[in-house]
Amino acid sequence: MALLGNLIARSLKLRKKFNLPVASPQTYQRHTLRHLLERGQYTAFGKYYGFGDILSKEIDFVKIYRERVPLCSYTEMHAQWWNRSQKGEENVSWPGKVKYFALSSGTSESASKHIPVTQDMIKSIKKVGFKQLYSMANFSIKPAAFGKGILMLGGTTSLFEKGGYYEGDMSGISAKNMPRWMSAMVYKPGQRISKRLKWEDRIKLIVEKAAHWDVGTVCGVPAWVQIVIERVIKHYGVKNIHEIWPNLSVYIHGGVSIEPYRESFKKLWGKPVTLIETYMASEGSFGFQARPDAGIKLVLNASIFYEFVPFNDENFDEDGNLQANAQAYMVHEVQEGVEYAVVLSTCSGAWRYLIGDVLRFTNAREHEIAIVGRTKQFLSLCGEHMSVDNMNKAIETVSKKLNITIREFAVAGLKHDNLFAHQWYIGCDDLHVDAKKVKELLDATLCSLNDDYEVERTSALREIFVEILPGRVFIDYLRSKGKEGAMSKFPRVLKNGMLTDWEVYLSKNKVAHQVSHV
Repeated sequence: MALLGNLIARSLKLRKKFNLPVASPQTYQRHTLRHLLERGQYTAFGKYYGFGDILSKEIDFVKIYRERVPLCSYTEMHAQWWNRSQKGEENVSWPGKVKYFALSSGTSESASKHIPVTQDMIKSIKKVGFKQLYSMANFSIKPAAFGKGILMLGGTTSLFEKGGYYEGDMSGISAKNMPRWMSAMVYKPGQRISKRLKWEDRIKLIVEKAAHWDVGTVCGVPAWVQIVIERVIKHYGVKNIHEIWPNLSVYIHGGVSIEPYRESFKKLWGKPVTLIETYMASEGSFGFQARPDAGIKLVLNASIFYEFVPFNDENFDEDGNLQANAQAYMVHEVQEGVEYAVVLSTCSGAWRYLIGDVLRFTNAREHEIAIVGRTKQFLSLCGEHMSVDNMNKAIETVSKKLNITIREFAVAGLKHDNLFAHQWYIGCDDLHVDAKKVKELLDATLCSLNDDYEVERTSALREIFVEILPGRVFIDYLRSKGKEGAMSKFPRVLKNGMLTDWEVYLSKNKVAHQVSHV
């Protein structure tokens, strides 16, 4: 293992010395779309939209594709096309038969979406993974870390057989299809533990085995990684995780922003750990942080064609649904600082598909982005336009300034005195937490971050309420919905039926759960 680590580290340094040829973002994306159209032209989808005819327009094929194929949501794509693949039909929106369907890990809002995962997509994910490995030469990571174990906290690799296909979390599908040498030499917790269906069973075995592993890298969603590390620390009676894993050097995170958890993780480390953000979803792997103190770099030559729709009132309604004639832009046309909803055409048979993420380009030339929210998880009752990014930064500020550990949070919009209010639910187990101070600091921070919020706080947004709950409440709620597990995420914005369901849950469990409110 030590030899492997040195070989990887030396090869990365050697590769860094060479200036490899790089095409322009537009060139990469044109080639990607042409490849996708060529592969998809004989499918039912390709025939319906005339991919063969589009390809014959040598110069204008990108323009014609975007004019001819409409932007679509999951509901539209699944109802007309993907459900046919689930029933076993071949060549629906991608050549061949779909073997896997990824269940959107997402939030508790509804039944899981079924996203097709083809062999070509598995190859794409591996390609992005190797590109990320190459990029680690840009970080100050000790060579020894590359030869240590990689603990991946994802979904179970025991996929559910559904007649003609298998379904499960994308993380479980990816782990099941990882290279054998990696699975045998560095992958933790290993296939035996990963096959366990119940998340709690996997956690118990991980904790029991932790002292026997030499882990150099941890990967996973922050909330669940935090839970596992805390359990290991408690089980062995140590002060921090480095007393168990002294070579832990890298934490690769994604799924949700690290900001609300940053202060909490600092209390778990005994040594500096390099944090690297990655961008992966049920629809594929899209990019990663390729250099320190930078955004996520989109990979433009891995069989995924990107488009970006400005997230504004012209293109989306108040519920985050696409408006008719929404305008989309290619990667070379975007502007920094503008919020865009992401649209994908992929080698899994997604075509101009609205994934639901909202991002902002931090460096358009390097196609680096920051994920700022979801199309369905912005809060704007009266024009405050509060994004998940605003919420994350505010929670991080509260955690840091009040020296408290906030495990989870969510916010809802309410009618209040004929105007409006925000209701915050914050998971925190610190005995000294003062709900009034949390409220005041949250409000002041959001006013400093968001001019629209500040204006509305003097008019229509009359009040904010804060309810402090034990951190376990959020996990218990996910468990009650069958959403417990390494890839499940609690929604940051509660609306409609989701809010009602949450309030009913809290009411039924009020004695056990409530701590304080203001």
